[in-house]
Amino acid sequence: MADTSTQPTPRPKRLICVGFRRWRQANLAPILHEQAGELIFAPDAQAVVKLRPGPDDAIAYWGVTPPEGIAQIAHSTGAASIRIEDGFVRSVGLGSDLIPPLSLVLDRSGIYFDPRTPSDLETILATVNFTAEEIARARKIRSFITRHGITKYNMEPRTPAHWPTNGRRVLLVTGQVEDDASIRFGCKTVSTNIGLLQAARQTCPDGYIVYKPHPDVMSGNRRGKMALAAARSIADHIETDLSVISCIDASDEVHVMTSLAGFDALLRGKQVVTYGQPFFAGWGLTHDREQEGAALARRQRTLTLDELVAGALLHYPIYWDENSRAPSTCEAVLDELLRTRTVLEQSGDLEKLRSGWWRRLGRKAKVIARAFLSHRG
Repeated sequence: MADTSTQPTPRPKRLICVGFRRWRQANLAPILHEQAGELIFAPDAQAVVKLRPGPDDAIAYWGVTPPEGIAQIAHSTGAASIRIEDGFVRSVGLGSDLIPPLSLVLDRSGIYFDPRTPSDLETILATVNFTAEEIARARKIRSFITRHGITKYNMEPRTPAHWPTNGRRVLLVTGQVEDDASIRFGCKTVSTNIGLLQAARQTCPDGYIVYKPHPDVMSGNRRGKMALAAARSIADHIETDLSVISCIDASDEVHVMTSLAGFDALLRGKQVVTYGQPFFAGWGLTHDREQEGAALARRQRTLTLDELVAGALLHYPIYWDENSRAPSTCEAVLDELLRTRTVLEQSGDLEKLRSGWWRRLGRKAKVIARAFLSHRG
């Protein structure tokens, strides 16, 4: 794909990252060094105070909730607060297996999965007049993603689904980690996997419902593994082998709380029903069942699919080339993900990424060991 320039990011004088574990420091330091004049990792608020941050600095932390005392320090010093999270096309392999990301989001106003306040992404989608060049890039990116089955983690088999649907309408229900912030803050009436299945069944009593558990849950890395017996009482089929993309391709509609699978389904032209307030809801592209969402009330603009893609994949994230150790573009990262996945598939190593608890534990141990050795050096 064509290589094009990235969206400029404001550079603070110092980027002070608080509360990052050693392995995450090792994974993110090369990427974050490019985002500021100086990158500093601090263990806690007390260490940040000693650094005397000012209005030209930024204090960053992972996820939605700042470490204790950080919000007060940022307010009193005038330093910007930046929330850091993985981008929407991340890696070949799970982040919970400590595999480094190829994209990140650095959000100064919120974070995309917390609808309580507008995030930078929501502001982009609500206000930016996307250029013809950006729309053309977004259309090509969407085509590349759908043609090659690119996802956030890119590790599940992509063989076609052969479910015994007998001509019934197929509803894909994607499970999530139930303690995720996106569910805690973005779902009012449906906030559990079993509740999502019940809502989908109520919507389409005669439909063929496929339940797809979240990969982090099935790997044992995260909480929320719903008893399969409870799922089988509602779903016609529980899919634990095929990729979410294979499932989307074989479905007529996709039901999500806040899952990124809803975004994947939109890219592929599927009907998407949301029961929460994910970033892609409220713009006229989804059927939104949540009635009490403040974010949905804020989102008054109607977007095209390519405008949504331009905001979410071109304007919002930053991208990283692990080979050249330099900033990259969405297009280049997509190319790299495809190359990496293809090599791993051909060697048989992709299966090793997604199976074997002891194998995954060994990979994690190596990442952690490297992080501590590099810190000592």
